[in-house]
Amino acid sequence: MTAHGDLAADLASAIMAARPRVVAALAAQLRDLDAAEDAFADAAASALALPEPPRDVPAWLFVAAKRCAVDAIRKGEAEARKVDALAEVSEMADILTLPEPIPDERLRLLFICCHPALGTEVRAPLALKVICGLPVARIAQLFVVSEPAMFQRITRAKAKVREAGIAFELPPRRDWPERLGAVLLALELAFTAAYADAGGELLAALEEDLGAEVERLALLVAELVPDEPEALGLAALVLLARSRHAARLDANGAMVPLSQQDAGQWDFARIEQARRLMDRAAQAARSGPYQVMAAIQLTHARRAFDGVTDWGAVLRLYDVLLALRPSPMVALSRALALVQVEGAAAGLTALEALPAERLALARPYHAARADLLARAGRKAEAAAALDAALALSPPRAERLWLEARRASLV
Repeated sequence: MTAHGDLAADLASAIMAARPRVVAALAAQLRDLDAAEDAFADAAASALALPEPPRDVPAWLFVAAKRCAVDAIRKGEAEARKVDALAEVSEMADILTLPEPIPDERLRLLFICCHPALGTEVRAPLALKVICGLPVARIAQLFVVSEPAMFQRITRAKAKVREAGIAFELPPRRDWPERLGAVLLALELAFTAAYADAGGELLAALEEDLGAEVERLALLVAELVPDEPEALGLAALVLLARSRHAARLDANGAMVPLSQQDAGQWDFARIEQARRLMDRAAQAARSGPYQVMAAIQLTHARRAFDGVTDWGAVLRLYDVLLALRPSPMVALSRALALVQVEGAAAGLTALEALPAERLALARPYHAARADLLARAGRKAEAAAALDAALALSPPRAERLWLEARRASLV
């Protein structure tokens, strides 16, 4: 790649890394989600056309996007009354570098996207699209719906925000509980998208590190609602998953399963921070799924200290989680824990009792079946299960791991 090509690639990466914060700040000022995204897109296109990259990319994008928004408003006669309200914005158009020009509005926008006036089925998808910038196709995969259906959901939700006059303000603290569940779910799903892509391939063009952003927001929510044990539980869960980041790939870039990771590479500071959060959550004596999920991950993390995993405890925790949040994926994880306690035959029996049609698009399901079928000596069926997983277009790190397992069956 030429030097110019390197600069262009670096600028594109900087633009996408700035997107969440800039779009959130624009939305808070423009009070229109579509206008914020459109203005950012116009500013990004202008930045890429510059002969030299801006010295401060986020600041440049913020000011340029506000200028684009004012221009768009002035072109619409029906929106003329908004020009006066944004007159001050236009006066800033020539300020290209400011010490701290972008207010961090991501948390406020997260609560807005989770407003109770919006349907429960669309709050988290809207937050993932507007705040995290996840592509609609990726959001559709997370919710197991078609891309056109998800696009329609998000479009209608944006219109609802605009038509219902939902205030672009952080709600009063007394109203936080009714939105907290949706806020935590949005953060959970965003982190799921980041964590599933161990090598960062699918999200490389989205943001420098979506996992780091979710960690920041989860910790901020936990700080704002320190008496909400589930918020503490989610923050602990994210910290524990992030603590293993350095051990998730081998020298060839292939995914390394949790049970095979070098625990010496784990981040002990994050593990300890998560443990403290869980201790605080336990004081509330109100258990929930995020606390249970964090407890499962903390049980795994203890291997870094004593070299063993208490699979009996993991299995019991999955029993609790299955009662609190029943789902085929939780049942799948429980079956894998059962293997460690009662053996492969018991795990395979539990796995084959799951609704295969609902798990047909889940790569972990096919990979787990392959493992247990191979242990049972049913290599042809195991190979078919791995082929099914590979057919679901896994990211590179996971594909390399699946291919290695497939080759070992020959």
